[in-house]
Amino acid sequence: MAPPPAPQTMKERILQTADKLFYLQGIRAIGVDTIAAETGISKRTLYNHFPSKDALIAAYLERRFVHASPSDKPPAEQILATFDALERRFAAKDFRGCPFVNAVAELGPADRAVKKIAIAFKESRRLWFRDRLNELGVADADALATQLVLLVDGSIAQDLVRDDPAMARAAKDAAKVLLRNAGVDVPADAVKAATTQNRRPPR
Repeated sequence: MAPPPAPQTMKERILQTADKLFYLQGIRAIGVDTIAAETGISKRTLYNHFPSKDALIAAYLERRFVHASPSDKPPAEQILATFDALERRFAAKDFRGCPFVNAVAELGPADRAVKKIAIAFKESRRLWFRDRLNELGVADADALATQLVLLVDGSIAQDLVRDDPAMARAAKDAAKVLLRNAGVDVPADAVKAATTQNRRPPR
């Protein structure tokens, strides 16, 4: 029998609350008073763990920074599965776009700490695509990886404007064209067991 999960530390509790509030309501809209109140602690306790709101923002983004790992599926399938995952995420009621883009948009490019984390995240995703393309033997994997990242970011922007998860499917179709033009044998889509609704539930 597996041991019970370890209780959350106070720092983890604060970060979890900040993550939810920053992502759903915006970084500028949420102050440390609100985060402390939602966590059930005093501002002094919060500042014992995070000396400033800037430090908390950086920790929030670093918490969201999860490196993508390759799977045992063929590289082309892994690339296209990225867009299937996006479509599922777009359909979620709590989807508010890319937290890294949102942070830079809210705080401005002058916030170097936030911009540095955002660039690192975007580059990590681009390099993941590049590695899969190198596995496929694509000649200019670096350029194509950049194009695939642009499709990802473009579909996120379109979904936010149109409220339509099908934007991920359109991006996937465009990715197939790019892959075929690069000489990749693109697999046919498997029949889905369940269809995804075209619009997320009302917020």
